[in-house]
Amino acid sequence: MTADESKEDRKDDLALAVAGLAESEMDKASRARLLGRLVSGLKERGVKQLFAPRKAMQWIIDAVSDLAPHVPVRTLPVLRAHYPGLEGEALAERLIRNAARATAGVGAAGGGIASVEWVAPPTLLTTPVLLATETVAVVGIEMKLIGELHEIYGSPIIGTPSQRAVSLLQAWASRRGVNPVVPGSAVATVLSTATRKQLRDMLLRRFGRNLTTLGPFLTGAAVASFLNQKATKRLGGEVARDLRLRHGRLELPAGD
Repeated sequence: MTADESKEDRKDDLALAVAGLAESEMDKASRARLLGRLVSGLKERGVKQLFAPRKAMQWIIDAVSDLAPHVPVRTLPVLRAHYPGLEGEALAERLIRNAARATAGVGAAGGGIASVEWVAPPTLLTTPVLLATETVAVVGIEMKLIGELHEIYGSPIIGTPSQRAVSLLQAWASRRGVNPVVPGSAVATVLSTATRKQLRDMLLRRFGRNLTTLGPFLTGAAVASFLNQKATKRLGGEVARDLRLRHGRLELPAGD
């Protein structure tokens, strides 16, 4: 296996971990194992940077940017198959609710990674690494939600993996849907300076918020769970509202 193939396999593993973490119905132990898998997948990114505040944010930005092209977004037909009987706004609301539950689960399970020593070496089970991994996992789940909301509202995010990644990152950072009318918004392969700053600011707030949840295991996990759920629900609602303004409220098909 070449170095490039190995790198792609690691990124695919990260995407599979995010897809698993996005499942709202999952026991705490399984979610902790997936978080541990994410830790292991990110370990070669130079985790020592996480102990230097100035470098930690760049590490998180790079990790999120690397993950974005591999975020698994389900198409509308697949979503309908997964949620039979749900259409339009009801389907959008279900996705937002499930994503919020999933990120709440990430917060609740974060402290549990330390008990899964066979998943990640003890040297990786440190507070900066765990908090950074939780941040990346939550952003990955939220980007997946954004992509699937675009599918529901009839405006799928198109382009190459790199172009879709830029669109997802822009939408996540701005808390808005992708606007295909803006020149280059749907075909860009590099984040603009303004978007990079917006992304950095959003990630800084998220990582800083995670730092505030430090404390006794159960207390910290409960706070992290609540804050993650609240933030994801708010972000999903804002993106859906923006898409609704552009494309109109979704209605059930005639005859339903």
